[in-house]
Amino acid sequence: MDAPSALDSRYSWTRLLVTLLIAVMGNVGMWAIIVVMPEVQEEFGAGRADVSLAYTLTMIGFALGNFYVGRAVDRFGITTALIACALTLTASYALAALSPSLLILTALQFVIGFATACSFGPLIADISQWFLKRRGIAVAIAASGNYLSGAIWPLLLGYLADGASWRWSYSALAALTLIIIPPLAMMLRTRVPAEALATADTQSASRTRATGFTPRQLQWMLGIAGIGCCVAMSMPQVHIVALCVDYGFGAAVGAEMLSLMLLGGVVSRLISGTLADRIGGVPTLLIGSTLQAIALFLYLPAGGLVSLYLVSLVFGLSQGGIVPSYAVIVREYMPSREAGARVGFVMMMTIMGMALGGWLSGWIYDVTGSYQWAFVNGIVWNGMNIAIMILIFMRGQRNGAIRTAPA
Repeated sequence: MDAPSALDSRYSWTRLLVTLLIAVMGNVGMWAIIVVMPEVQEEFGAGRADVSLAYTLTMIGFALGNFYVGRAVDRFGITTALIACALTLTASYALAALSPSLLILTALQFVIGFATACSFGPLIADISQWFLKRRGIAVAIAASGNYLSGAIWPLLLGYLADGASWRWSYSALAALTLIIIPPLAMMLRTRVPAEALATADTQSASRTRATGFTPRQLQWMLGIAGIGCCVAMSMPQVHIVALCVDYGFGAAVGAEMLSLMLLGGVVSRLISGTLADRIGGVPTLLIGSTLQAIALFLYLPAGGLVSLYLVSLVFGLSQGGIVPSYAVIVREYMPSREAGARVGFVMMMTIMGMALGGWLSGWIYDVTGSYQWAFVNGIVWNGMNIAIMILIFMRGQRNGAIRTAPA
């Protein structure tokens, strides 16, 4: 495919489709351990917090991968990074399927998380450079691959496994990753023309100056805000299957609720992306974070099967657009030549929040015997996110940095 001379072109949308397909396959690594958590706990005779640590290591690897692979993409391009990560994932899935202990599985989950990251932040940063007027919806579509992966693959693998253990699922993922990702990655070899980014960089520099913050200060504020929102976000996403098992509904019902939550998140991401193209990333993120706090409150009285299904859907519809909004904000305020590293850093911080929240919720459960206080803990962290985003919003609005119409 030939490189276009302008952003938001037909090529840009074709590239977005390929990006979405890669994301759907590549992101399954961060969801697999959530679905098999009860089965792994039973096989190895471990506690809930011990099994949650495997998820935490996955997310730590995922976080670091977003940052370091993002920097590699800025230098070597997305195709080289995707192929290298696909080969790493294939080997890690195959070895995880043979794990003789929870310790080895947990260590391999760190590697899986690191390699999986290439299909999230770095991929989003790459596609964001091909859009200007429709950057918000493009980023949202690319980020939706993460949720579609979690909604589709656990149910599909469960159907294909037909009662086989979690080890069979990991073996299948090893084969599918090798077959699907490298050929698609070869379709993304074209680099964005440097001259096409000049206008976007001029706008981003102007917005950054208007906030009164330096790019480094703004990046760290976004990173800390990302930790807060994602500690809150992790409670339902990580522990919904285990919560359903505790209530006697079974792991299959929990997997269905997770899929419903993630499909709601896809809808939320698309709506938020459209909204970001109209009002900008900062107001969009603030709206999403506020809605997430409300949804977390709704989990506190929920305990029946129907109520949990409904609240899980509401939660998905509330929070799905939050993380992609960070990428939109970074691209609105940071130079394009640093897109991979800047987006990767903020994504790393949000994922660190997911890792901390996933483990912290399991620890609170072990101490209290209930997830009620874990939900309260998430609400408090969510409040910190809202406070930081209000500060950025007010400073930017006062100085004219928060746009209310498309650039």
